Amino acid sequence: MRYLVGIDNGGTFSKAAVFDETGVQISVASVPSVTFAPKPGYNERDMDELWQANAEAIRQAIQKSGIDAKEIAGVSFSGHGKGLYLVGQDGKPSYRGIPSTDARAWAYIQKWNQDGTSQKVYEKTFQEILVMQPVALLAWLRDNEPEVIKNTKYIFAVKDYIRYKLTGEAYAEYSDFSGGNLVNLTTKEYDPELMALFGLEACMDKLPPLRYAADVCGHITQEASEQTGLPAGIPCAAGMFDVNACGIASGLSSPEEMCMIAGTWSINEFIAEKPITNGSVALNSMFCIPGYFLVEESSPTSAGNMEWFIRNLMDGEKAQAKANGGSVYDVTNEWVASIEPQDSNVIFLPFLNGSNENPLAKGTFVGLTSFHNKKHMLRAVYEGIVFSHVTHVKKLLANREKPKSIRLSGGAANSDVWVQIFADALQIPIDVTADKEIGCLGACIAAGIAAGVYPDYPTAIQKTVQITKTISPRPEYKEIYEEKYKTYRAVIDGLNDAWERFKN
Repeated sequence: MRYLVGIDNGGTFSKAAVFDETGVQISVASVPSVTFAPKPGYNERDMDELWQANAEAIRQAIQKSGIDAKEIAGVSFSGHGKGLYLVGQDGKPSYRGIPSTDARAWAYIQKWNQDGTSQKVYEKTFQEILVMQPVALLAWLRDNEPEVIKNTKYIFAVKDYIRYKLTGEAYAEYSDFSGGNLVNLTTKEYDPELMALFGLEACMDKLPPLRYAADVCGHITQEASEQTGLPAGIPCAAGMFDVNACGIASGLSSPEEMCMIAGTWSINEFIAEKPITNGSVALNSMFCIPGYFLVEESSPTSAGNMEWFIRNLMDGEKAQAKANGGSVYDVTNEWVASIEPQDSNVIFLPFLNGSNENPLAKGTFVGLTSFHNKKHMLRAVYEGIVFSHVTHVKKLLANREKPKSIRLSGGAANSDVWVQIFADALQIPIDVTADKEIGCLGACIAAGIAAGVYPDYPTAIQKTVQITKTISPRPEYKEIYEEKYKTYRAVIDGLNDAWERFKN
């Protein structure tokens, strides 16, 4: 039996998992990746600490697996898209890592939208410019920290930085960089004219060579082997943007399918042989399977909002659940299930970490009265997150046939109560994949192709992906959720003129 290691860096944790070649998860280890906010709208990470978190997660996963590390055939990566991780001329970080929840560059988006830059960019990348994309963050650094740009040698996504630490070799990867407005989707290459539109000509020579997800991009060095326990010399595949990894690990391999990921981000996607170029969807990028484009609607408006609620409003319930040998998530599901949707009209806008509406929009509850309690608020959180996904899915479905089902992964997929709300609000069956670290599994699929364990993606998916349940929509709830969604939209529209007052 051969084994594969997948490394996944998301919004809050660095994870490593060991899988066998049939997709069985042997072990997983998770180490917090600390993010701090030096100012409102800013999110940063110490990149050296991030590397140490990854090394620790890899060591723990190998140790917990009980396997002989010599049986590991390959390694690959999944990571949050967007954000910015810079390495200097000395091989060390030239700035703090910036994850995808950062919003400091919001003014650049407004400027580019107003002066026509966005339209010119769209003609080359077929995507909107987002506040957390590398191009926006690089423009901010150019104007506010110019020495950082001068001292930078490589521009990386988060997974590229971890791969660089393991191999000493610098590469970029198509699915990540094409999703960050850094690649011309027609030529599938870097484009000096594109970079000039952002005023980033000085960054062209800092963009590493592009590779596909399953391409070998170096091998584990002796130094990295000593730090992680991975065998020196085994191949590292390029890896992929985590929405690709979760899609692959959910079985997304043909245009008929559709996936949602409900984690820190609301990710909603399908693949197509051509990008959608009518301006109706936010993002087109290159998919990890060569020849396909990923059509994506996404925003940082998903299950991360519930984590905030638990962290700030449920300390007592969390402690009690732990004392009883249970989980606070058992409590949240019980609370939400105890209230019928028609019995609570509280609306929650899941914009604590960003928005898919006005870029200045903030999270808020609307409709609270003295009758309501935390249970009503929590149901509103569950529903508000679902409604944000619905907004994205509606934009996608305007460009394709309704799928027979949608495959859901991420934290929300672990809750049958929550999955039922997704199904009822969308009136589409929801497939749930086997409960494992699917970002890591998607990375392992790329590692397996690079190492020769699998000949291609379809074979790997057939061997490793299992659907464990399908939750069907209840027709009697269709009208109820349609009305609640209309109220959700009305609240967003009603507050649209107020957000300018909250920009600082």
